[in-house]
Amino acid sequence: MSGLTPSQTVGPYFKIGLDWPHAYRLTESSHAFAITGQVLDGDGVPVPDALIEIWQADVSGRYDSETFAGSGRCAAGAAGEFRFVTMKPGSVDDGQGARQAPHINVAIFARGLLTHLYTRIYFPEDHALHANDAVLACVPQARRASLVALREGNGYRFDIRLQGVNETVFFEF
Repeated sequence: MSGLTPSQTVGPYFKIGLDWPHAYRLTESSHAFAITGQVLDGDGVPVPDALIEIWQADVSGRYDSETFAGSGRCAAGAAGEFRFVTMKPGSVDDGQGARQAPHINVAIFARGLLTHLYTRIYFPEDHALHANDAVLACVPQARRASLVALREGNGYRFDIRLQGVNETVFFEF
């Protein structure tokens, strides 16, 4: 049966070539904190073979920083868990002269997704800045909470729900 194409075109292969074991740590700074969470499917079941990638500005709101890489990658564990060690980004220019609230850009790769998903992580203490963020303004008020991390100890928790109740808001690019 040579020449047949496999029935599944996207599979749980992310850990084979895309997982970079230490890429979850973006900084060694004394101001570092952890962002932890889980990737969950529509039934609330953990997705153990997801890959999460983040990009963010440095504390000054610059993506082209010489002292901060600003990107990281983490393979989800057996319970769909992930963890990044980073520092809080500054507010970035939206290209129209306004400022966006501090945020982290996120891409999710997982089995069954023919195209990866994009979302953002916002911080709860920046609530006043959320009102003027052009991207958040595109999201219905009732759904915005799915983009805001929860404060947890010295860090934050951000669960990614792929479908169902409390589904995370995803963006098209």
